[in-house]
Amino acid sequence: MSKIDLTLACVDYDRTRALIDGRVRPEGIDLNYLSLPVEEIFFRMLRGGEFDAAEMSLSSYCMLLARGEPAFVALPIFTSRCFRHGCIFVSAKSSIETPGQLAGKKIGIPEYQMTAPVWIRGMLADEYGVDPATPSYFTGGQEETGRAEKLKLDLPGRIKVTPIDATQTLSRMLLEGEIDALYSARVPSSFYSHPEEVRRLFPDPMTIEQDYFRRTGIFPIMHVVILRRSLYERHRWIAQSLCKAFAEAQRLAYAALFVNASLATMLPWQIIQVEGVKALMGAEWWPYGVERNRHVIETFLRYHHEQGLSKHRLAIEDLFAPETFETFKI
Repeated sequence: MSKIDLTLACVDYDRTRALIDGRVRPEGIDLNYLSLPVEEIFFRMLRGGEFDAAEMSLSSYCMLLARGEPAFVALPIFTSRCFRHGCIFVSAKSSIETPGQLAGKKIGIPEYQMTAPVWIRGMLADEYGVDPATPSYFTGGQEETGRAEKLKLDLPGRIKVTPIDATQTLSRMLLEGEIDALYSARVPSSFYSHPEEVRRLFPDPMTIEQDYFRRTGIFPIMHVVILRRSLYERHRWIAQSLCKAFAEAQRLAYAALFVNASLATMLPWQIIQVEGVKALMGAEWWPYGVERNRHVIETFLRYHHEQGLSKHRLAIEDLFAPETFETFKI
């Protein structure tokens, strides 16, 4: 029986490297792995459905589901996770010193529906009492002009979102004090070029994020893997085949991080740092699958609904291919 040709668009990660170089091959699939930047992957998949499978913003995927547009189905493979306390940047021209002072301020975000700002707004509400509806949001390109929302917004009136002028960038506006703060997955260039004018809200984000994990157990999920639903419906076995392959590629990445004789990364204290992460978060600190991530996903779905991005609160069962909720046992 011939294998199915499947094109996957995904970033080149340590946890997917074995899929790229062929050390791990999904059963029954001839995989064509396209390594692309996430912004390009999201744009091309959401606008044109160009790939058979792709890494995808969790928020964008949830928006499509909530609107009854299930062109894709997700796998509980979380290619990107990231704590986001360190992704809140403030202008020195603003009076912001504490998280609570973000209420009522002008906040820049590349896109309102981006997953990273959803987590940031939700965390600020839960931890510091900042109602997501109190700031005014300004959307647009962070470093390049002309960026627009990839999915059309349909928000309740209490949420105020305004696109910036086509000649402006959020990084420059933050530097000039035209916005008070920026929530973004990427560090703005003005943070590096003008460190006296742009700073992080939390000067020591790692300490704050570690405490957050100890208290909540949340390691925020950013991206999932999606399949074109038409392909999935023809070959339902693809879901399990890909899940198994991603899990095996991740297992190899875990193992590489513990090799002391020849470091897998250029981090000088890699082993010490990995041991610290393991002590805090457990041996498998980046879990795939539904059950081990239920609390994290349910928290995100609550945020997504509270922030006006989904008209009704989605259930976990709405998100993932049914075949991925359990597996065989011997």
